[in-house]
Amino acid sequence: MSRPVIMSTLAGVILVASALLGAGPAPAATASVAAHASGALAAPVAGPADVPAEFGSDWHDPVTATPPVGRPSGKSCEVTLAEAQFRDFTPYTGTYTPPSGCGDRWSKVVLRLEGKVKGRQFDRLGYLHIGGVEILRTSTPEPSPDGIEWSVETDVTRYSYTFRRSQDVEMLIGNVVDDTYTGVLDVRATLTFYTGRPAVTPDRVLTLEDGTLTTPRNSEHVIAEVYATGSGGGCEEVWYLTVPGEAPYSCKAGDGPYREVQIKVDGRLAGIAAPFPTVWTGGWSNPFLWYVIPGPRAFAVKPIEYDLTPFAGLLDDGRPHRIDVSVVGAPEGQSGWSLPVNVLVRQDAKRSHVSGALVRAEAGGLTDASTYTPGPRNRVDTEGRHRLTVAGYLDTSHGRVLTTVDRTLANSSTHRWTEGEDTDGLEATWTDDEAVTVDGRGPAATTRTRRTYTMDGTTTLGADDRLRTVLTLGDRAVVTEASGGRPATWSRLDDTYTGDATYTAGVPRDQRHAVATTSERYRLHGPADCYDRSLVTVQGVLTRDRAGC
Repeated sequence: MSRPVIMSTLAGVILVASALLGAGPAPAATASVAAHASGALAAPVAGPADVPAEFGSDWHDPVTATPPVGRPSGKSCEVTLAEAQFRDFTPYTGTYTPPSGCGDRWSKVVLRLEGKVKGRQFDRLGYLHIGGVEILRTSTPEPSPDGIEWSVETDVTRYSYTFRRSQDVEMLIGNVVDDTYTGVLDVRATLTFYTGRPAVTPDRVLTLEDGTLTTPRNSEHVIAEVYATGSGGGCEEVWYLTVPGEAPYSCKAGDGPYREVQIKVDGRLAGIAAPFPTVWTGGWSNPFLWYVIPGPRAFAVKPIEYDLTPFAGLLDDGRPHRIDVSVVGAPEGQSGWSLPVNVLVRQDAKRSHVSGALVRAEAGGLTDASTYTPGPRNRVDTEGRHRLTVAGYLDTSHGRVLTTVDRTLANSSTHRWTEGEDTDGLEATWTDDEAVTVDGRGPAATTRTRRTYTMDGTTTLGADDRLRTVLTLGDRAVVTEASGGRPATWSRLDDTYTGDATYTAGVPRDQRHAVATTSERYRLHGPADCYDRSLVTVQGVLTRDRAGC
């Protein structure tokens, strides 16, 4: 039996478009911070006698090793944003009203999504908007026949400006329910507001109007967020596997798999970024990999961030400016990417107008080369690279400030497959290096972020129709800060997922005789902090949940 390797099953789902390092899904059974520090077991786990020989009709609720969002002590207020059952592509609409008992300046705001589903269903993508601002982009787990529950938590304090007034709410997790796919997505979304010392947050949170942005005339720090996702059921869901047109493979797109998300201001290139290679919970032809532990970022998509402060001198003229976001490498004229934009602005409180200018915008040549080599194992080798430097100054109330952003992207991948794609494998690495230097009052300060994403996996269909997938995914980042050339602080993230799953393809669900071992280890270190949690599952049973540094 030969078949095209479709690495995700988000078929037919089209996102309707209108976060940082610590934002992510909450564990289904979350341990306390003290338990993590002490190395105690974070949750009850099964022993060897409790592990079945193969998957049954139920399994452990989804869980991730991602750190829980820290919650301050003291008074809090909860507001329900949405309660809905998604059966189709009809959005939930409602009205958000700010909390009445916690003021309008908060120390933290936490978004929590709780969901449950049972039966049979694909993985689905969704969003949550308040006042047009996207505060969550998410995907769902695939259910067991008996049903599962899951939750996602993210820190959304940076959107506090949006939360201070009543707003329209729109939420959608596009779904199809019929005689075969019976799973109805039952979800509830809430915001919890914590009093105490107010957090420092952007003065404005803006969205685009007809593709244009109008900022306050005293804007002195401008960050654009783009929740970039390849989606819609086509090959852009698995863009990292696409090949050039001359190669005999089921997913052909453009010149190959290199993708780059660009943002332009009035037609001028203002930012570049590598998209994260998200694997959804039906990915790599093998949903048994993800029933308990999803891949990194699958439940809470992190937005790409672009520092547009070098362009603030242009933006601060009070006029609308064209903002375009596009994906290099995606086939022209084809859908497949959703690119909603939020813009976070900090203003100069002592000036009504801040003047300035863009003084440098230099883009290196874009390298995007894919080479196809035919043979018993077809092969596509891809190398991509791009660099952009932009700099601009502002004359603020506290003096002239020069902001320089330098970003370098690189991608290297090798894709091998046999005729009929009975064996299909990819080894790929993406790096996204960014340095932001702010030179004004006091010593120049530089923040450097080195992001590295990795994917190494192979799917094989044997003569007995047993389909096996072995896969490792990596999400890593190192952030360093320096002032006056001297190191100030640093943090290091390493989130690694591994999985090995096998089942019989082309038979009813109850005849698949599936087995799988999956694991995740999430480590986050800094000068004064340490988080380290490991999970292991076997046949859908959680056999290890240990934390400690």
